[in-house]
Amino acid sequence: MATIKPFRAIRYNQHKIDHINNVISQPYDRVRYGLQDEYYALSEYNVTRIIKGKKFDSDSDTDNIYTRANDFLNKWLQEGILKREDQPAYYVYHQTFPLPSGETITRKAFIGAFELSGFDEGIVLPHEKTHAGPKIDRLNLTKATETYFGNIFMLYPDQENKIDAIFDQAIQRPADIEAKELHEKDVLHQVWVVTDPEVIARVNAEMAEKNNLIIADGHHRYETALNYQAEMKKIHPESAPNAGFNYRMAAMVSMSNPGLTILPTHRLIFDYQDQTFDEIMAKTNELFRVEKLENRQVLESKLKDATSQVGVTGLVCSQGYYLLTLNKLDIMTDLEPDRAQSWRDLDVSILHKLLLENIMNIDPKKIDNLENIKYLREPDLGYDEVKEKDTSFLFILNATRIDQITDCTDAGEKMPQKSTDFYPKIVTGFAMLPVQKDETL
Repeated sequence: MATIKPFRAIRYNQHKIDHINNVISQPYDRVRYGLQDEYYALSEYNVTRIIKGKKFDSDSDTDNIYTRANDFLNKWLQEGILKREDQPAYYVYHQTFPLPSGETITRKAFIGAFELSGFDEGIVLPHEKTHAGPKIDRLNLTKATETYFGNIFMLYPDQENKIDAIFDQAIQRPADIEAKELHEKDVLHQVWVVTDPEVIARVNAEMAEKNNLIIADGHHRYETALNYQAEMKKIHPESAPNAGFNYRMAAMVSMSNPGLTILPTHRLIFDYQDQTFDEIMAKTNELFRVEKLENRQVLESKLKDATSQVGVTGLVCSQGYYLLTLNKLDIMTDLEPDRAQSWRDLDVSILHKLLLENIMNIDPKKIDNLENIKYLREPDLGYDEVKEKDTSFLFILNATRIDQITDCTDAGEKMPQKSTDFYPKIVTGFAMLPVQKDETL
């Protein structure tokens, strides 16, 4: 069953920095498109310098992004910019943000040390495929710093939200941290440090009975932690069961939390030259009802109306705006007879297997290697590119629903990569978990 423990985090000393806003960041995999430079400019102590450092032509085995990350960590600890907590704690983490409708909601989480378990044990389940490159990068950073900086975003079953209620009673006071992060500026982040042994014991007891937890975000980080654990156990076979490297820092969110919000991730295919538009559409018309639309607004409105339908996808290219509705539902069964129906009904599965692989003849290995594909939360970049290039194709998707995620994980299925985008992201920099060989929990 799930084991969660409080831990003595490394945290920013707010008396030593100008403002907490200037030292936190998006998770490492969101630090792109110039955002790295923006974080660097905010503060010489911004956590991005550790989690997504800059590479230089002069880098060597002894001076590189990973060695510099460790240097920053140790220097900031020595200077008191970072400090270690005196006692173990859970870190209650609320994110309050507006929805497009204008409603403001709060997603509640708590950050703790989650005992690692293999996916075959059934305690924690993945829901997406992963890429090899990010796991190598994260493992190198972990080995260099012996510290976890970012969180696994973990969903746990709790229909009555009992754990949130326990913490709500414990935090009837101003937050220890209040922040707004550079990239998602509309989100208010609040953190409370909870050290009360009685509260901790009640939370642990509730968590102890749970299994089938789902990794919402951080698949690469979790698999990296398993790899790091295996390496450390091999090097230190006599290590205690509660050794720090047997755990991974995680932000725990109830699957029933009313603030749980999932956004779609759109796909931009670029520099595509295998077939012409007419050839693609001739194949598409055999399987989909194709409706040409006037503009972006009409396309997105029709997609919104189809959130509960199977196989509805938007296509935007230099020739115009199209709504594609799968009208031969059994084709996915023919192509993937060994897959669960829950997987075959996913819009992202239909997109990857049917449209990209079978109609456009794109090798799935190229998708896995991120060749000629961009994943977009905001599709504006894609809309702009297809206007200028007739070799680019933008696919607009509806968001995957939480019930689809749980159906797939219950069936043992991994969804295609980037099937979900939980909003907002769990910000990096509020707490850090040391995992040196002599660290215990």
